[in-house]
Amino acid sequence: MSDQTSIAPLAARRQLMTEPELGAGNFLDHAIAVNPNRAVPFAYSHHTDHRGEVVLRGHSLLDLAALRDRYATWYRANGVRPGEPVGIVVGEGLEPLLHFLALTALGAVPALINDAMRHDVMVRYLNHVGVVGIVADDPTRLAAAYREDPGRRPRFIAMAAEIQAFDISSAQLPAEYPYRHAADDVVALIHSSGTTGTPKSTMLAHRQFWDGKQPRMERFPAEPYDRLMSLMPHTHAGGLSYFLTATLLGLPTVVMADWRRSVVEPVMEAFRPTMVASFPRTFVELATGELPVKGAAKVHSWFNTGDSAHYGHIRRLVELGERPAGLIKPWLLPQEKAEQPALPGSQFVDGLGSSEMGMALFGQVTAPESVRNDRCVGKPLEVVRSAAVLDENGDEVPDGTVGMLAVQTPSRTPGYWNNPKLTATFELAGYWLTGDVARRDADGAFYHLDRTVDVIDTAHGPVYSLPIEEVLLADCADLVQDCSVVGVPGAPGEGQRPIAVVRLQADAAGSSAEEVQEAANKALVEAGLAALAAVSIARTPEDFPLGPTGKVLKRELRTRFATLFTGQ
Repeated sequence: MSDQTSIAPLAARRQLMTEPELGAGNFLDHAIAVNPNRAVPFAYSHHTDHRGEVVLRGHSLLDLAALRDRYATWYRANGVRPGEPVGIVVGEGLEPLLHFLALTALGAVPALINDAMRHDVMVRYLNHVGVVGIVADDPTRLAAAYREDPGRRPRFIAMAAEIQAFDISSAQLPAEYPYRHAADDVVALIHSSGTTGTPKSTMLAHRQFWDGKQPRMERFPAEPYDRLMSLMPHTHAGGLSYFLTATLLGLPTVVMADWRRSVVEPVMEAFRPTMVASFPRTFVELATGELPVKGAAKVHSWFNTGDSAHYGHIRRLVELGERPAGLIKPWLLPQEKAEQPALPGSQFVDGLGSSEMGMALFGQVTAPESVRNDRCVGKPLEVVRSAAVLDENGDEVPDGTVGMLAVQTPSRTPGYWNNPKLTATFELAGYWLTGDVARRDADGAFYHLDRTVDVIDTAHGPVYSLPIEEVLLADCADLVQDCSVVGVPGAPGEGQRPIAVVRLQADAAGSSAEEVQEAANKALVEAGLAALAAVSIARTPEDFPLGPTGKVLKRELRTRFATLFTGQ
């Protein structure tokens, strides 16, 4: 990797903060315009060579623009026009981002799809979106599906390698290129994880997806020594958000193509990141077993978004790395660095967000010195005009009362593609409902208790699954590596009963469900939480089903154990 910095000077980053035309559809061109280091590599892909060694390949802003233009030329030659959605089903890493850049430069709408999505679900999703074309690493099964339903077949179904090999001299880009987006133009469609059902198609708009990220140009860590490892799925809004930010900063970033620890740890050791961004899935693996001391030696910040992480995993990760002088105050880099010595350990920035929110809108910072504060996601960021806990009528509930988490923010999605009725169900009293159950304390901090669809309705009142999971992971850590708590029907008149599906620590592989339940219920009673009615040990990956983004599929667990107590 080059010793020459790729990071944009502070004056250039400040210019981006106030640029009225900048948005998710043109951020690469704005980065090229202001960053004098535009030819220095900053975006790294990775592969393993024949000797098993990690090879990193850097791409500059100018490199990305050249690749974008090549891909855009192919799309133009195949008839793609502004406003048309195109399905992208390619492996994670830099590749889906290149397709995003190419299609948005034409004014088209990439529908980015995690290639781990179940095939039949993928076809239904593509049909719902109404894509005019599909590009896939291996389109064989998709082509076969549309042979059986030719009336729905898009105009083209192409192999991604075809675009990479395209002779651009045989075609040309439109006269007005790159496309000039209006503020509310849709620039991408992002599918939900599908943990609660068929994936929803969230719209990202040009200006909306940039709103709220402006302060990162000044306050996000971007020192000459900083390096970001992005473990987000880059077909997801989280991965796209971090890539947008890194591109505008010129921040050296390795764009990961795999989130499993066996792949991540060797790349960590080769890249030596100072920051790691991920969904909780990889943090669970990194915090399990022997810690990745070598790869994380330089890490000062871990960034989590999507579902909030669990303290049982966070507390192990913040033992790693080192925080440089002046870094740590309440959040990211302070505007003026304080004089302080380097501190051992790192900080974990737990951001509650979603594609619909546009970014993480809440944040809680945990360091080795922090006091445990289960399920606290902190206070809203400055982009949030208002955050509230509402009842079903849209009225705010008193502090300390549980209700529906709701936000007013310009970063929120315009809604769901081709589904205004679904969009309306998430709007209440001028707020956007995040789909979470929460409470707020007297100091204005929010606590995330559950997803609304995962609340367990017992005969004694609602029970929230996330605080129970928190206790199992933190207070039963000698037994529990990971877990998922769901509610299943009890006998008549009992309502639902909470059960836990548990992955065991390697050292506790011989433990029985009864032993885990006894230890868990002892800790839960001490914490003042509901006891578990049963525990099931996940001995195989099939016992602990994950969706395409690595989230546990609680709906599948509820179905699997639906008759556990009813005997039906």
